[in-house]
Amino acid sequence: MTQPLAGRAVLVTRPVHQAAPLMQAIRAAGGEAIAFPALAIEPVPVEQLGDALGRLAGADIAIFISPNAAQFGMDAIRAHGGLPAGIQVLAVGPGTARGLAAAGVAGVVTPAGQDSEALLALPQLQAVAGRRVVIVRGVGGRPLLADTLRARGAEVQFLECYRRTRPDADAAPLLARWRAGGVDAVTIASAETLDNLAMLLGDVGAPLLAATPLFAPHEKIAAAARRAGIVHAIATPGGDAGLLEGLINWFRNETSPEHE
Repeated sequence: MTQPLAGRAVLVTRPVHQAAPLMQAIRAAGGEAIAFPALAIEPVPVEQLGDALGRLAGADIAIFISPNAAQFGMDAIRAHGGLPAGIQVLAVGPGTARGLAAAGVAGVVTPAGQDSEALLALPQLQAVAGRRVVIVRGVGGRPLLADTLRARGAEVQFLECYRRTRPDADAAPLLARWRAGGVDAVTIASAETLDNLAMLLGDVGAPLLAATPLFAPHEKIAAAARRAGIVHAIATPGGDAGLLEGLINWFRNETSPEHE
């Protein structure tokens, strides 16, 4: 059995409840996974979502923008009686679709890409004038999806079912290991996670982060890392499988004869 990440230590910055699959995949490939959550997710209490949940009853389309939206959104929706019959459900990316399927939602439409732009290109979202759309997301978030749908004539509301926060973590043990050469790669899944990680590492950790290969499952996130001074910021295919593929390809190329 080949172990392409043997001898490599990879920093995993996903929230605690989402880190296990990627860490297991890294270990299965022979690597060491270092857990250091740089983003925390907490649900908005259901009792604070009454008005937003009520809007679903008259909606034509529900759009879930992330796996967290699928998990926390469906928890709240089920507590409120479930999705209304006949509503069309769309998801940004296969991870979100899998989360909805796990919650018992069938017939989810998802684009080939994994961002709002890919979702907006779907035929189901072209002729939406007069249609009522509920976007299930975290508090805040990008305005592009709602703004574009409103420009196309849709009535758009939000169900903001979770909050993103920066964990209160002690980075000292990680920094000591990093300074000793014990971190070979970093994985992040959002620009917000990168910002949080930089804040947690502080000025002492900035040069370590800048010099370590960083892997992100979208070119926009990798571009944000490059703007932040990361020398090697690599965009991979989406999801945990894409991150693992990017890690394996990087270290395979690094050790190949033509790269020596």
